[in-house]
Amino acid sequence: MLSQNHSLKPFNTLGLEINADVILPVTTGEELRKARAYSRLASKPFLLLGGGSNVLFLNDFNGVVALNQIKGISVSEHDDYYDLHVGAGENWHNLVRYCLQQNIAGLENLALIPGVAGSAPIQNIGAYGLEFKDVCHYVDVISLTSDEQIRLTSQECQFGYRDSIFKHQYREDYAIIAVGLRLSKQWQPRLTYGELTRLDAGQVTPTEVFDAVCRMRSSKLPDPAIQGNVGSFFKNPLVTAGLSRKLLADYPSLPHYPQPDGKVKLAAGWLIDQCGLKGYQMGGAAVHRLQALVLINNDHALPQDIVKLAKYVRQTVGDKFNVWLEPEVRFIDSQGECDAVGAIS
Repeated sequence: MLSQNHSLKPFNTLGLEINADVILPVTTGEELRKARAYSRLASKPFLLLGGGSNVLFLNDFNGVVALNQIKGISVSEHDDYYDLHVGAGENWHNLVRYCLQQNIAGLENLALIPGVAGSAPIQNIGAYGLEFKDVCHYVDVISLTSDEQIRLTSQECQFGYRDSIFKHQYREDYAIIAVGLRLSKQWQPRLTYGELTRLDAGQVTPTEVFDAVCRMRSSKLPDPAIQGNVGSFFKNPLVTAGLSRKLLADYPSLPHYPQPDGKVKLAAGWLIDQCGLKGYQMGGAAVHRLQALVLINNDHALPQDIVKLAKYVRQTVGDKFNVWLEPEVRFIDSQGECDAVGAIS
């Protein structure tokens, strides 16, 4: 099922007018390997694409794009926990909702995060006090150059802040085909952020947490179906304790979160907002008026518009705070993933 010069606009949530030489839906690991073999035979670069919710295409992709549509959810119940085996192409938010429908709690803080399950471990997605690593039991990976299938434990995935082994050792010629989640029956609500802090930990239900998270995200983040975006464009920066103390002396209201390694996480959206950049526009791209961390396709934006805007935001924040933001989104050029920081430096 090959499609020549096919538009990638439906497959990137920024809604950019980008083409690929070939687009190939894949529903099994074997189909994925065949797609990779085809690209090799044709001497074309290869890209595995999930929901397209965390990518910025810089230009047309001169190769084969495989759309990850590996589906399936299976649940096994144990005395103290549930184990879920989830196909990498399952929509993440639908998975969260499915779990609640089955009276399985533990994912509700990660509601409304766009994309598919197979992308979750790559970024170690996180929101409202919960990260993917907190619920991950294993990740199943296949080699695209052999018949080898590997199951990595959560520890072996080397999860960090928006980081994992899948951005490094397993970035090239490997693909995630499934994730394994372990959710405790002894549910403990995580209520440390935003509207969640107003909920009663002793009375709240998982569905109430889910609803609150959906309200918060919907109030701040534009719907990609209406306004093209990739959610949070920048990572929340990690800075030294010394720089954090200096910034807090000048800006006492700066949101800051001490980390186990001694560094301090700052709120990138707050930094951008303090620079007066909400609503700032370059070409067809703009900083969202309600959430400064989101860059939007405001009016038929070109990829270059978004890159220029991201560069301007980074420079402005750097000049004011001496904090240099890094993109959370993956940058894809005509040959594959490239250095996102370098592109906006």
